[in-house]
Order: sequence, then structure tokens, then C-alpha cells
Amino acid sequence: MSDIQSQYDGARSGGRVTDKVVIVTGGSRGIGAACVRRLVEEGARVVIADVLEAQGKALADELGERTAYVPLDVTSEDGWQEAVAAAEAAFGPVSGLVNNAGIVHVDPIESLSEADYRRVIDVNQVGVFLGMKAVLPSMRRAREAGVAGSIVNISSTGGLIAYSRILGYVASKWAVRGMTKTAAQEFGPEGIRVNSVHPGFTRSEMTADSARSHEQAQHQPLARQADPVEIANLVLFLLSDESSYSTGSEFVADGGFTSL
Repeated sequence: MSDIQSQYDGARSGGRVTDKVVIVTGGSRGIGAACVRRLVEEGARVVIADVLEAQGKALADELGERTAYVPLDVTSEDGWQEAVAAAEAAFGPVSGLVNNAGIVHVDPIESLSEADYRRVIDVNQVGVFLGMKAVLPSMRRAREAGVAGSIVNISSTGGLIAYSRILGYVASKWAVRGMTKTAAQEFGPEGIRVNSVHPGFTRSEMTADSARSHEQAQHQPLARQADPVEIANLVLFLLSDESSYSTGSEFVADGGFTSL
């Protein structure tokens, strides 16, 4: 039996991500919270990193000792260093990162302000860069302890195609797609994998008031929006050793929208 097969069988015999320590940004609600729940269910210890303190603490309290909340503004390099240090202090070296935190601003290009554009870029794009940079030393320590590292960057179908009136969001999500590939090339020799996930229309606080998202979802092959857990299941797969030969790739969960 190969070492890879042994690793896979070992993961499947218990939780799929047992022994992994994972940071999930934007983990207090929506897709992030669904990821936290699924990872805990499958044996991981998870740090909920978010600016939404009350919601993050409530989720950590609900899920128990395998979770911890840390405040994190993903645009702060110092904040990232503190979050990784807190994760290590609570659970040990970090072996998984889900760069999920994101925002959207709706405006046509003609009236879009520079400040609003830059804010979306800072959170959605710069935040991913800072996260990957900050977690790398900890992932090296995890690797030395025999736990392989995996980073999942949450992009969007907006990182594959374009949508009007959300220029900053589309620009940032295309950037995340490219950044993922560069990081995969740089980190791969150290056994650290990096992939991007591209959700389609998903029920969340971000899309709750978007009649357009609901309407567009009705016209795709799977004529509905995704439940956040359906995206979380894909993230779980990419953080687990089941996806051990996947890196630098896009994983699309969009109900068939981009097939049209």
C-alpha cells in the first residue's frame, strides 16, 4: 500500500480532517459559518476569524472546545500575525486556511467612488494575500509534525465571468483566482496545496436582499440557489487529504450557471 493510500485511508477511518487546525475568515455567518460547522463535525479544530465579534463568539460557544473566536480585520497585516499566533496558542500549528471573508459594493462604474472600489479590493484581494503570507510559517511547522497544509481561497463565479455594477467584486475575485495559482506554484514544493472555490448564487446574508440573484438562479440547470453547506462540503474536501493531488485549480459549485 502506498503512503498516499495509507494517508487517505487513515483520514477516512476517523474524521476527514482530524488533527488539522484551520482558520476560517468571515467564519461567523454564511458560507464561513457552514465551513466551521462541517470542519468541526469532521474532526478539525477551527478558529473563527471575523470582525463580527458577537456572532463569532456565539458560534464558538455553540460548537464547544474544538473552536475559538479571534477578532480579525483581514486587511491588517498585524491582525493576521496575531490571529495565527492565537490559533497556535489554542490548538497548535495551522494546517488549513479558508480565505472566505469578502464584501460587495453595488454601483455602476460611472458613479463608483475610488474609496468604495479600494475597500472591496482591500478586503477581498489584499486580505487573501496577507492571509496566505501570514499562515505559511505555521503551515511549515505543521508539515514538520506530519500534517499537510491546504489553503482554500473563496473566489466566485465572478472570478470566471463578469457581472455588471460590481466592478470591485469581479476584479478582486479574478485576482484571487490568479493569486491562488501563483501561491500553488510557490508553496507546492513544500507540500502545501492552494485551490480556489467558485460558488454561484448561494443563500447568505450578502445575497439575502438580492432579487436579481434569486431570479438568475432560477434559470440555471439546477434551478435554485445553493445552501451554504453545499459550498462547505467542497471546502471540506479540499482541506482533507482526499484532495491530496489537487492544487492550483478552480473548483466550481454554481448549479451549472457558467455552463449556459
